[in-house]
Amino acid sequence: MQRLAAWSLLLSVSFANVWAADLSFLEERFTASDQTGLLLTAANGQVLAAKDAQQLRTPASTTKLLTAYLALQHWGADYRFQTRFYLHQLPNQTTYLVVQGFGDPFLTSEELQTVAKSLAQRLQTLQLSQLAGIQLDTSYYVANPSLPGTFKSQNPYDAIPSAITANFNTVNVIKNQGQVRSAEAQTPLTLTALALAQALDSSPKAQRMNSGELRETGEQNFAELLAIFLAQQGIAVGKEVVWQKVDALDTLMVTHHNSKTLAEMIAPMMRYSTNFIANQLALNLSAEAFGPPASPEKVAKFYQQQLQALGWQEALIEDGAGLSANNRLSPQQLVELLGLFEPYRDLLPEIEPRIFAKSGSLIGVSTLAGYIQKDQDYWPFALMMNEKMPYHYRNLVAKQLRDSLNP
Repeated sequence: MQRLAAWSLLLSVSFANVWAADLSFLEERFTASDQTGLLLTAANGQVLAAKDAQQLRTPASTTKLLTAYLALQHWGADYRFQTRFYLHQLPNQTTYLVVQGFGDPFLTSEELQTVAKSLAQRLQTLQLSQLAGIQLDTSYYVANPSLPGTFKSQNPYDAIPSAITANFNTVNVIKNQGQVRSAEAQTPLTLTALALAQALDSSPKAQRMNSGELRETGEQNFAELLAIFLAQQGIAVGKEVVWQKVDALDTLMVTHHNSKTLAEMIAPMMRYSTNFIANQLALNLSAEAFGPPASPEKVAKFYQQQLQALGWQEALIEDGAGLSANNRLSPQQLVELLGLFEPYRDLLPEIEPRIFAKSGSLIGVSTLAGYIQKDQDYWPFALMMNEKMPYHYRNLVAKQLRDSLNP
């Protein structure tokens, strides 16, 4: 935290000598509002433009910057999440495949195909070609791990977390003239996806929806997908799906490490603002900090602990994605965070030429935080608007900041 302390000192000193005390080059609507905040600094921490920079506001999805930083600091950019696969054999020789999940946020169809190939190879060495069913150990998370701000809807961004997931707890289908098919060549249509699709309107276009408010639905879909991929490898799997912890006598068959590193997961999380990935990371961090099962309460406790360590006494974060309207950060805190995040700057998308940033949106909230490129330097900035603004208004303000640095 020495780097943060030095950055905070620079900011506090620089506030006494603000280069752009006159913000007339910015949109008047932004500068005149008492619901907006701004901080722009040079790469060395010198304050160049500021407006209510220490006022706490709702950060929305710029919260993902904090979640990403904490994850990268804890695990490292090259970390790979794992899922374990066991065999459970009953006295009558009936055999189940056991899946022990640890909240891997990126278990896609492609990953499950790789798992199926590895499992089939191991099972064939045991001369096993048939399994009675699949047993799921989801005890790494509590039964209802839904975090604050998540709504009950079909939208993919409201997908609930789980210790075992497939395709971000969503299904992607085409439902047209009464026929339902998968919208993805790599993803077979499961019975669960077919049932979920009944709630969709008919359309020739692909429609993605989450797997519902019950985590078991998404976990059932995971089991069905894995069973199909195993069948493609010559392993027949019964339809039974049960929820039970791994037994000490179960035989470990495969430990699957995701093909994507943590950094490779965070980059799309930033680009597409994937709430599901952010909340999985938050839950996993809380489980490592306080022991499993991960829970919303442990997530809140974890963020409180981390905010205190950063010296942000009045800040509040309740979830990893920024969905909670109760979350509070200031432009100054976001810029301090960007000072720490600088080694991972390339994980942010370029939203406008020479502007690399994470946006945030809630009803009545619009935020943007990142870096403006000036020559070979990258200057951190944060915009926070806690009032309704036109679409992409934050980008307009950010471009005005950029143009003031690059006349």
